[in-house]
Amino acid sequence: MFEAILPPGTGNVIINILTILGQIAVVVGIVMLFVAYATYFERKVIGHMQVRMGPMRVGFHGLLQPIADGIKLFFKEDIIPANADKPVFYISPVIALLAAMSSLAVLPLFNGFAIADINISLLYIFAMSSIASYGIVLAGWSSNSKFSFLGGLRSSAQVISYEVALGLSLVGVMIQAGTMNLNDIVEAQRAASYKFFIFPQIIGAFVFFVSALAETNRTPFDLPEAESELVAGYLTEYSGFRYSLFFMAEYIGMFLMAILGATCFLGGWSGPGDHWHFYVNLLIVKGDFYWMSLIWLMLKVGFFIFVYYWVRATVPRYRYDQLMDLGWKLLIPLALFNIVLTATIRIVLKHDLINVFIKAVS
Repeated sequence: MFEAILPPGTGNVIINILTILGQIAVVVGIVMLFVAYATYFERKVIGHMQVRMGPMRVGFHGLLQPIADGIKLFFKEDIIPANADKPVFYISPVIALLAAMSSLAVLPLFNGFAIADINISLLYIFAMSSIASYGIVLAGWSSNSKFSFLGGLRSSAQVISYEVALGLSLVGVMIQAGTMNLNDIVEAQRAASYKFFIFPQIIGAFVFFVSALAETNRTPFDLPEAESELVAGYLTEYSGFRYSLFFMAEYIGMFLMAILGATCFLGGWSGPGDHWHFYVNLLIVKGDFYWMSLIWLMLKVGFFIFVYYWVRATVPRYRYDQLMDLGWKLLIPLALFNIVLTATIRIVLKHDLINVFIKAVS
């Protein structure tokens, strides 16, 4: 009936649009569920590490605490400084949140599932993470507060420094996989004898994890907030729902870095049970839904997130000079060394130069 009214091929276009919208709904639903309860599990994990109970009041063992916090922030009074640059003040948290959420479009949750399966997935993620820093910098500048402005400046310097180390840490993975597509990187690890790139790329994995902590402003690299000296950094003049948008962006960034690390170094959605899958015909996935693949990925992501919490509970905050020294004098040289080492080994193995050398000597 619709084909008689609409131009030929319109039905396929509508189906494709609905498919993409369905995929977006699945990814956003998973991420929002993570954001809602990441704060709860963080408080619980750190509480038990410090011999405390964590949230216990709202619901069984405090399970409804994230919902109560969300309702409180939604209805809390929204105060705006009188001399603030109001348009920039309004848009800054939105920039931070949208940039973080846009990066989710290229993440493969299981085999063949990504909203946008593009060949330059890693470059796209780096571009979006760079844009996210504008939200923090503009928030500090538009607040018309010295403390907020200092927090914004610190963030810009920190992000620029550790963005370089983060990008260089993944070059070794790109060399080994021969691609920047995240799904192909997982397939390259499945085809390799050692399965996970973390074994040959242990230096890159170390640089990536430390840089990911700094990129998401997590302890011990939370200098942009640094509440002991800057009140709350770039967030000082924000309240209510806008205040929560920055934390949503931060926890989405944590999820993004965890899934990126799991994909590039721990095999992503692959695992011992790749062949144990249950077929569920869903429009949003155009075929088979690999439950085991999704479970393996979430377990690896959970491991990364747990280490995030572990570091926060045990490592004190760096001084700002220590922060810069670590990035420029240690992590970037290590990442460059890893690139040279990986490229050299790959060339030697590809051309079998060891046997050529032995034959030449003999």
